[in-house]
Amino acid sequence: MPTALQIVRSLVAPLTRTRLFRWLGPRVLPPVERVLKWLSRGRVQLSGLLVPSLVLHSIGAKSGIERDTILMYTADGHGRAIVAGTSFARTGHPAWTYNLMAHPDAAISVRGNRMQVQARRLSPAECDAAWHIIERQWPGYRSYERDSGRTVRLFLLQPVRRPANSP
Repeated sequence: MPTALQIVRSLVAPLTRTRLFRWLGPRVLPPVERVLKWLSRGRVQLSGLLVPSLVLHSIGAKSGIERDTILMYTADGHGRAIVAGTSFARTGHPAWTYNLMAHPDAAISVRGNRMQVQARRLSPAECDAAWHIIERQWPGYRSYERDSGRTVRLFLLQPVRRPANSP
């Protein structure tokens, strides 16, 4: 029997593939996420209510400043996360993908727990298998790639254990 979350996802997923959502999403969701983060003191994410979400803490490729980005992620079954640079099917790659390519040492926060990760861009040969895993979680998500007219960058985020004597 499907869970309430699975039912909600199955109802919401088709809406996220509409032109209206792709236009509204990047304009409305980030400010709503910021307000919700402020109100909940960082404990609640709107996106996290529908899909597994994380906050990527990456270093700006040009600025060198830490940037925080809320992203949907998919667990790969081996303790790692897969993230996709879909950017609501826009034609350009999202800034965070450039950041990870320039500075693959990053951090993520999942449900308030922060951990260091090493990002690795998946090779073209690895992408089909990764998309299969992603679409088990969010059916139709790869349509963002088709509709954007570009190859979406996929990254594997591998947790990194710090040595016991490091700060």
